[in-house]
Amino acid sequence: MTTLSPERPLAPTRSSARVGPLGRLARLTFRHRGKTVLAWLAALAIAVLLSMSMGGDFKADYSAPGSDSQEAQTLLEDRFPSQAGAVVDVVVRVDGGVQNEQQAVQDLLADLGSVAHVETVSDPFQDPAGISQDGTTLVAQLRLDVENPVDMPHKNSEQLLEIADDASSAGFEVGLGGESTVQAEQGEIGSEGVGLVAAAIILLIMFGSVVAAGLPIVVAVAGLAVSSTLTAVAISFVDAPDWSTSLATMMGIGIGIDYALLMVTRFREWRSAGLDPEAATVATLDTAGRSVMVAGTTVVISMLGLFAMGLSFMRGAAVVTILSVLVVMLASVTLFPALLGYLGKHVDRLRLPIGRGHTVVVAEGGHVEPSRAWIAWSRFVDRHRIGAALVGVAVLLALAFPFLDVRFGFPDAGNNREETSSRQAYDDLADGFGPGMNGALVLVAEVPDGTATSTLDQISAAVAETEGVAGVAPAGLNPEGDTAVITVIPTTGPQDAETVDLVTTLRDDVLPAATDGTDVAVHVGGVTAASIDSSDNIAKRLPLLIGGVVLLSMLLLVASFRSVAVAVKAAVMNLLSVAAAYGVVALVLQGGWAGQLIGIDTPTPLPAFVPVLMFAVLFGLSMDYEVFLVSRMREVWLRTRSNEEAILGGLAGTGRVITAAAAIMVAVFAAFVPSPDVVLKVIGVGMAAAIFIDATVVRLLLVPSVMHLLGNANWWMPAWLGRLLPELHVEGHPEDHLPAREAATASV
Repeated sequence: MTTLSPERPLAPTRSSARVGPLGRLARLTFRHRGKTVLAWLAALAIAVLLSMSMGGDFKADYSAPGSDSQEAQTLLEDRFPSQAGAVVDVVVRVDGGVQNEQQAVQDLLADLGSVAHVETVSDPFQDPAGISQDGTTLVAQLRLDVENPVDMPHKNSEQLLEIADDASSAGFEVGLGGESTVQAEQGEIGSEGVGLVAAAIILLIMFGSVVAAGLPIVVAVAGLAVSSTLTAVAISFVDAPDWSTSLATMMGIGIGIDYALLMVTRFREWRSAGLDPEAATVATLDTAGRSVMVAGTTVVISMLGLFAMGLSFMRGAAVVTILSVLVVMLASVTLFPALLGYLGKHVDRLRLPIGRGHTVVVAEGGHVEPSRAWIAWSRFVDRHRIGAALVGVAVLLALAFPFLDVRFGFPDAGNNREETSSRQAYDDLADGFGPGMNGALVLVAEVPDGTATSTLDQISAAVAETEGVAGVAPAGLNPEGDTAVITVIPTTGPQDAETVDLVTTLRDDVLPAATDGTDVAVHVGGVTAASIDSSDNIAKRLPLLIGGVVLLSMLLLVASFRSVAVAVKAAVMNLLSVAAAYGVVALVLQGGWAGQLIGIDTPTPLPAFVPVLMFAVLFGLSMDYEVFLVSRMREVWLRTRSNEEAILGGLAGTGRVITAAAAIMVAVFAAFVPSPDVVLKVIGVGMAAAIFIDATVVRLLLVPSVMHLLGNANWWMPAWLGRLLPELHVEGHPEDHLPAREAATASV
């Protein structure tokens, strides 16, 4: 634990110190700490009032803009609203045949129909397609009065589930399907609490002091309290999915703690070098604070890349997450120095018998002298620089390999836990009616006046004769007679590649031929078709996201570190670490031994938006660690002009910080894994794996080995480029914050 040696007097900063804007802000908030804390409390109160008066609801449109499936859905909503609302499938399986339990089924449907928001209930005994051919399974539909399943109150969905559960018995199985049912079954888990507890334990181990460990948590929680409250206001202006709050919360907790962790570490270094609390606070914000601002900016840039996808739910998720990041950054540079005004003198109080025994030497200028362990590691990597680089790249490529076999699509109820009602309904439908019953296609036809019904019959006949079609329901017209709906049951399930081929065949060949010479326009819609269109749309736009984020991040790094090599290296290595995370995700989605470890027991497709979201988040977070590490390297480089000393100094100054920060991030994102939602589970696995890989293989092995290989070329920058870009001085001017003195040793 870093402690101030009693024989060394506290020293103020030099009167000529070049204090930047962050340092001046730190001095202001330190001296007016009471007002700063009150300002944050006032901000929270205002946020609460705004959320109460202007708060919106979560909503998300996962359809691809301008796609055929979106056109079909728009027509349904405008002309056929009775077919556009959310639906709950009631699947009953009776061992002795459903006809023998007709009264029990009717009673069940009547009870379900009495629940609020259930508008109509179909009669499976009057529907030719309502009972399976073997007579053991029937399906009825509860049509809700809400258009979007997420708008169905959970309490009403839970009431439906209770009725179905009470009606079930041996030989009489009742399952409920539909998105509203899936959401009700998922419930809520305390992911945020798990992440905070894990972070607290890691911080205590690192600092060995309750006060030092508590500061990052207080800053992160304060920022999160304000940003999460303001989220309700933000979603009144943008459409955002409900899972965006989980992502924003995890990001807020993770980076909030990481940023404060970096600054607490630097503050303790300044204190052990002899600065009084105020001077140490100013020096901390003027050095580490700059790194925090650059790191936070890279995260914001990465999240802004989601706007390039042209998807409303992506924009909403980006806005909610960026809001969380910006508020946490603000807390880091205002609330943190204010809290140091109260706790700076006591930062090492309430010490625990852990985390001791490591020695850090703080020399003139406030830099950290390397420990023996870091000297040994740096020299080892230097001696084996080529081998280390090759091993690092080989590990990343090996981890990325499973992604080559990834299958894109949207997980459905067939990927839910076996004990859930939605999974039971899915399996019983597939067993009784065939796998395609779970992924019906909805053909929506625009029917001009005067169109003969024979044209619709001709379309239905052509579709029925298509390979891959198990059945076609008779066309249904809306009251105005200008729109028809034809339900098509494929022979394969919604996640099968053959179903994708069927949709393509219908759109490109069958329907154009069937409507040739008529004015009828037919669109292929439904959940399955929308999933296919969304995946294709995201795949087309992904290069825009990657190119834009990488380019802007590289420009920021070049301006920050005045180095072309650092920026290029960071971009390449971050892409490799993201690819490795994709491979881990693909591996667990295979449903084998790796998947079963986290509760995925069936081969599961990967929603195309998940890699996009992961890229935006992970690229930004990876840049955080790059900024932490290289800013300390550049600080040493400017002082010594020795590349070897720079690498060693960077590892010594940030190695423990990056390790602890990564451990916290891994714990925070791993809290997603127990979620019953497959998408959140996968996001948690991928991000936790990526952070672990980035902090170990990349930052501690690849970065130093490549920088040893490049030598002084690490710090080269063309003169013309240097004149074009502003110099940010991300490392600050640490030498100006201390008077000349002999090196001081502090035990850690």
